[in-house]
Amino acid sequence: MSGSQTPVPRQALLELVDVHKRFGGVAALRGVSFSVLAGEVLGLIGPNGSGKSTCVNVISGLLAPTSGVVRFLGETTAGIGVNRMVERGLARTFQTTSVFAEFTAMENVQAASHTRFGVGALAAVLGGGATGREEAEMRERGTQLLSLVGLDGAADVVAASLSSAQQRLLMIANALATEPRLLLLDEPAAGMVASERKALAALILRIRERGIGVLVIEHHMALIMEVCDRIVVLNFGEKIAQGASAEVGRDPRVIEAYLGQAH
Repeated sequence: MSGSQTPVPRQALLELVDVHKRFGGVAALRGVSFSVLAGEVLGLIGPNGSGKSTCVNVISGLLAPTSGVVRFLGETTAGIGVNRMVERGLARTFQTTSVFAEFTAMENVQAASHTRFGVGALAAVLGGGATGREEAEMRERGTQLLSLVGLDGAADVVAASLSSAQQRLLMIANALATEPRLLLLDEPAAGMVASERKALAALILRIRERGIGVLVIEHHMALIMEVCDRIVVLNFGEKIAQGASAEVGRDPRVIEAYLGQAH
């Protein structure tokens, strides 16, 4: 008997099976199927109008699929809504910056932590409703998350005073504060310069090292190629390619979809 061990398959955190989404007579998604594994970074790409945004909204519970199945942690997501998805362990960021502008960076993360501590978002910031031990834990957790995303020096800075790139990092810290199993990043590099994108890529890989699955929707192909283990490509609502980054980058259908700009 060989001494080698068979690798243990990683858990599929998210599964889409033959998902369709129609808006009246328009088919935004047509039979889309893919999965995201624990500790994997999966890129979801496609030209404008390919169905990426609709797919993300179906995954996060903002939209219900017309047909097909979405499973998260082995259970269907039908009808549970956005809040329950967060409680189950799916967190997301948005294309546009979404933070509490009047709160400090630390207060933002503390407010986001309320889903795990059973304390209201305002109570998490203003005090009351949490025990002293819980408040200390939220502060310690906030310090760790701000350090992870590269904002350890900005804990007491009001979010509105942060740069656009820093606010995007704060959104990621807020999402991580909910202790997700799967993190969905929607255009995380929007507006970032090269050095900021490099730091973002390193952050995404650090998050993966924690065993968290990451789904990245991004137009910046260099970032996708750098951080993603696999890539799924949509075009006109259909999945046209799936595989490792180098394989997908050579696919004629992908090159055609991007008018020769896939590289």
